[in-house]
Amino acid sequence: MSTQIEASTSVFDVVKQVFSVVFLVAGVAAFYYFSDISLLYRVLGLVAVALIVAGMVLTTGVGRNVWSFVLESKQEVRKVVWPTREETFRTTLLVFAMVFIVGLILWLLDMFLFWGVRLLTGQGG
Repeated sequence: MSTQIEASTSVFDVVKQVFSVVFLVAGVAAFYYFSDISLLYRVLGLVAVALIVAGMVLTTGVGRNVWSFVLESKQEVRKVVWPTREETFRTTLLVFAMVFIVGLILWLLDMFLFWGVRLLTGQGG
């Protein structure tokens, strides 16, 4: 992965980020303000506002850095060697078995400690 350090953020980028937040809040407020209009139209309007806001944010320096990170992450995910179905099945069974064994041990420990406390306090027979 490449690492890039940006020294400063331009004023125009900050203005775009502030306007994008304001625009998104206005879109959500409009979604609830126009509650008498069909839900389909309100959802489409909210999706349109979200896409416009995403476009505005992606034109800023921070947005470009985030998009670059997403693309590099996709490349890294392609490099991962994923386990086979058989390996996943065996690992899952092993986890279930270990959880059962540890649960059994804790249950036995709890039972004997409870028995010991009852015996020490004189409540047991």
